[in-house]
Amino acid sequence: MHWLVAAVYDRFMRGSEVACLTAWRADLLAGLSGDVLDVGAGTGANLPHYPAPVRRIVLAEPDPHMLRRLRGTLEQAPDARVETIAAPVEALPCPDGSFDAVVSTLVLCSVVDQAVALREIRRVLRPDGVFVFLEHVAAEDKPRRLVWQRRCEPVWKRLTGGCHLTRHTRDAIAAAGLRIEREHRESMRKALPIARPCVRGIARK
Repeated sequence: MHWLVAAVYDRFMRGSEVACLTAWRADLLAGLSGDVLDVGAGTGANLPHYPAPVRRIVLAEPDPHMLRRLRGTLEQAPDARVETIAAPVEALPCPDGSFDAVVSTLVLCSVVDQAVALREIRRVLRPDGVFVFLEHVAAEDKPRRLVWQRRCEPVWKRLTGGCHLTRHTRDAIAAAGLRIEREHRESMRKALPIARPCVRGIARK
């Protein structure tokens, strides 16, 4: 199903991007500088929001179908700061402490092992580096919705390339040894109800 997810992803997400995600991305990335790693970069939705002080942007995307679309995006809008690598979050081909910031937007829901992915993110961050995250999560404050998330998750994962609906990503970030400095929970507008609960923020190594 990965080829289909890549083919329809931008169209499927367009309503939410207009309603809230574009503004959330811009807000989260506004303060970044130096060398940045964007994991699970998808089709490049974060690219328009990287500010001038960011001197290098490495886009890591493991799915070949998404990567092909991402490189097509870069051909249409070249940016000398940007390079792409075919790599999963759980096995980044990057030296320890090589980035000032790591960005993860709607990625940690679909990694195979969240704990391993977050350990890798922490590993490649420089001392005092920042981890910027935007993820949809379990509906902890809405028990009825959480029940439906659990019911739908087995089928949802098969249709969406392994995306989980019930992960407690904020707790996993803290458990990985990243200190959360800013956190905001909000509903992703225009998304399906089971995928609306979101957490976004900034953590520091």
